[in-house]
Amino acid sequence: MHELIKYQFNTRRKKYGTGAALSLLNGNVGHEVLAFHKKLPNYAVTPLHNLAHLSQRLGLGSIHIKDESWRFGLNAFKGLGGSYAVGKYLADKLQCDINSLSFAALNTPEIKEKIKDCVFVTATDGNHGRGVAWAAEQLGLKAVVYMPKGSSLIRAENIRHHGAECTITDLNYDDAVRLAHRMAQTKGWVLLQDTAWTGYEEIPTWIMQGYMTLAVEAYEQLAETNSPLPTHLILQAGVGSFAGSVMGYFVEKMQENIPNIIVVEPHQANCLYQSAVMDDGQPHCVTGDMATIMAGLAC
Repeated sequence: MHELIKYQFNTRRKKYGTGAALSLLNGNVGHEVLAFHKKLPNYAVTPLHNLAHLSQRLGLGSIHIKDESWRFGLNAFKGLGGSYAVGKYLADKLQCDINSLSFAALNTPEIKEKIKDCVFVTATDGNHGRGVAWAAEQLGLKAVVYMPKGSSLIRAENIRHHGAECTITDLNYDDAVRLAHRMAQTKGWVLLQDTAWTGYEEIPTWIMQGYMTLAVEAYEQLAETNSPLPTHLILQAGVGSFAGSVMGYFVEKMQENIPNIIVVEPHQANCLYQSAVMDDGQPHCVTGDMATIMAGLAC
């Protein structure tokens, strides 16, 4: 094993149809999410680049990369999860179906009066918080964002640019999440966190579902260009919501032909790797400052 790259095979991988049902991440849900995002300002399909020269050099059939730097002008995919979670929360609050809801409808005077007191709070290393701030901004609502110590000042300013209140704390990521949770309980705010725990699972599920738009687009782009379906998916970890979302969609779509899935994370924030090494079926935490140049994945 290379000293800079440690890996652990998932010994608990199951064959398709033998594990937990993925009804929350199936193709029907993915297309419902995509339909919602298509109604948002500035929605556009992001590019799927074919790295033909690199694949030729490496002796591979093809390499494709999904370029999320174009998404909503946010330079990241995280606006997909934040916006869909905001939409789902407000649809529940207004007792309507999200399939009939759009941000344009939410901006009508009658509905704005009903939702004007909503305040969304979250903890972030940067892009998730910016996505939540952007979604709140589209509706004229308030967002409060807490960032762990060592967070980029530029990322904080990007969040404030969308009208959010943003604070870089002296806490690590997990403790910043606890702070956001505590503030939500104390002030009656809505916690929009992409990290789940027992008793807090619905909103993180909505965020995961929001990311499915990226996967649906990529799957359709491969089909449109007559490209073969992937044999391998390489996904970043972070808190795991993005990886779980894309993985779930492709598993449901490809079924018996599930690709090999490689999840990558920084070595100082490698909770998935450590959990795989322990191999006891339980999540394991990584403590400390988690200093890494991969700032958005220090969680």
